[in-house]
Amino acid sequence: MDRSANRRKVPSPSIGGFTLVEVMITLVIIGMIALMVFGVLRMGLSAWEKGESKKEEYQKNRILPQLICRQVKSAVPYRIKTPKAEGDYLAFEGKSRSLKFVSALSLRTPQPAGFVFAVYEFKEGGAEGGRLVLYEQRVLNRDFMEEGLKEETAVPLIREISDIRFEYYREENASQNRPAAWLEDWNAKEEKELPKAIRMTITPKKKDEGEPPLILMASLPSQRFEEVRVSPMRRMIPIPPGPMGR
Repeated sequence: MDRSANRRKVPSPSIGGFTLVEVMITLVIIGMIALMVFGVLRMGLSAWEKGESKKEEYQKNRILPQLICRQVKSAVPYRIKTPKAEGDYLAFEGKSRSLKFVSALSLRTPQPAGFVFAVYEFKEGGAEGGRLVLYEQRVLNRDFMEEGLKEETAVPLIREISDIRFEYYREENASQNRPAAWLEDWNAKEEKELPKAIRMTITPKKKDEGEPPLILMASLPSQRFEEVRVSPMRRMIPIPPGPMGR
């Protein structure tokens, strides 16, 4: 009788489930693959968000200058008289870093709201640079020029700028021996009229030394035609050729 036949067969170690080492190695590989996939998805999401942000900023930079020019062109020679004034005068005040006027167009409300008192003002900033701010209020009384501006109504239009300059064009007057010129200030009480054109030069915070300033130019009254052009190399809103373009 063969004794070897009674021996119990011992299963081979290679037959059966995975060992603990194999399971750990598999989990590490799966974890690394998941981490790589998550990183790729995160990079793609970040790139998409940056693209959307740049697209929104581009659309804003393209449309905003047109809106500003439209509101400035819609300025009206609105006369007011306050108890402090001896007589009526035009509601217009032009300085080198601020502009106050009455306009028939509002940038805050899409629906017509009558005349609005618009104030453009440059606000100094810190490391991020200054900003151009817009204040608007309805022309409901005769003392709106004397009232203080409400900070809660301020709307930041353009950020990260280092400087802004407003200039006002005065036509030539041969009878007064007065040449045509761009002025840094416009006193409507003395001039008795609105300027013929307004030029706004916005200097961005110098992240790139080669970036030119943004120049907006609009003539008054609003019947005069303006062409709007904004390009990466030279961003400018010019008026048609004429005495003011010299």
